[in-house]
Amino acid sequence: MELKDYYAILGVERTDSLKTIKTAYRRLARKYHPDVSKEVDAEQHFKEVAEAWEVLSDEQRRAEYDEQWKYRNDPRFSQHSRQGQQNQRYYSQDDFGDIFSSMFDRRGGQQQRTRGHDFEIEVAVFLEDTLEAHKRPISFKLPVYDMFGRVVQETPKTLNVTIPAGVVDGQKIRLKGQGTAGTNGGPNGDLWMIIRIAPHPLFNIIGHDLEIVLPLAPWEAALGEKITIPTLKDSIRLTIPAGSQAGQRLRIPGKGLVNKQQTGDLYVVIKIVMPPKPDDKTAEYWKKLAEAQSSYDPREKWGKA
Repeated sequence: MELKDYYAILGVERTDSLKTIKTAYRRLARKYHPDVSKEVDAEQHFKEVAEAWEVLSDEQRRAEYDEQWKYRNDPRFSQHSRQGQQNQRYYSQDDFGDIFSSMFDRRGGQQQRTRGHDFEIEVAVFLEDTLEAHKRPISFKLPVYDMFGRVVQETPKTLNVTIPAGVVDGQKIRLKGQGTAGTNGGPNGDLWMIIRIAPHPLFNIIGHDLEIVLPLAPWEAALGEKITIPTLKDSIRLTIPAGSQAGQRLRIPGKGLVNKQQTGDLYVVIKIVMPPKPDDKTAEYWKKLAEAQSSYDPREKWGKA
């Protein structure tokens, strides 16, 4: 059993922090997003990146994966990797008898109507597209099964579907009768679309609220400023109060994600960014500022209960 190198897939080191891994994931997910990517095998890369993130973003899963990686070259590795096979079913002769009896009515030897299989596909959606319902084509390959439930071929299929407003990551949308065909006149199965929200380079999702980090120069935070802030729809002017602190959250109502009841909010998180190492002239200004604020102790309550 081959163990995928999730760190290599994301282009990070095994010792990198979750923040670094998250940044790499967002960059690659955006790069290989099936709706916009021109890369070869973009959809497959997108799935691998998502799979890697799902494991490495969880502290316990990451630890278990790292432990497995240590023993990947051990001849007994397959014994450590059989957990995923515990639910695999092995058929006996009695099982085949049950299969045949479900296909034929024992009383008259007539074939029974059998419902088709349900089928799931993942559909990537941009955050911006969740604000309003929209139509889009989706293409996939629908499996064709034989009497034993084995896939014997795949049929390409394209549907023009409606993605409702307010969808969230992991949400399932049912398309009745769009699954595999039933047998002997039985009804078709259903197609289930699993929504996957593509990561955004600026916004974090918190429920139906959004969060964006706003870098500010020290003087902008100290004196206050009007800053242009991007939202999912447009840009707005936000007044930064004088004396703003790093980590402070400013709420912009109604600029988050939509749901059936209301629209969420956008929270602007202030991050104070220092300029590069000052030259002699700039250093003098900082010294004068320090002298003017000599009574201020930023660590007055630091380390105290």
